[in-house]
Amino acid sequence: MSDKPDFPQGSSRWRDRARIAHQTVRANPTGAAALKVVIGALGGLVVAIGILLIPLPGPGWLIVIGGLAIWAVEFVWARHLLQFTKDKVHGWTEWIKRQHLAVRLLIGLAGLVFVAAVLYTTLRYSLGIDVVSQAWQYVNTR
Repeated sequence: MSDKPDFPQGSSRWRDRARIAHQTVRANPTGAAALKVVIGALGGLVVAIGILLIPLPGPGWLIVIGGLAIWAVEFVWARHLLQFTKDKVHGWTEWIKRQHLAVRLLIGLAGLVFVAAVLYTTLRYSLGIDVVSQAWQYVNTR
């Protein structure tokens, strides 16, 4: 008989190993405290990066939720907040699915207009690039 536990195949194998490693570290009081600090710092860093990226086009909110998922490994409040977020996103998705195609297209268009406005504002006021005047100048010279 082998000393190694019999793990199932695939991703659940890694999940089981991670769970066992997590439980082993938490069994030691010093390890548990260190784990809380590491998870807290790592989750905080990921959330902070996500918050900085929210105004830009891209996955800002997804990164914030990823940081929340990291915190949820150790903190019950984060687990509850993550579940609340999942429930709201699922509810929004289900509501969108029930809407008429025209409503879904209008919501998508509003999202695109918002992203374009944020991108324009970011380029204009952060980098000093006026995309509209450059595009207009390009069109007039061709």
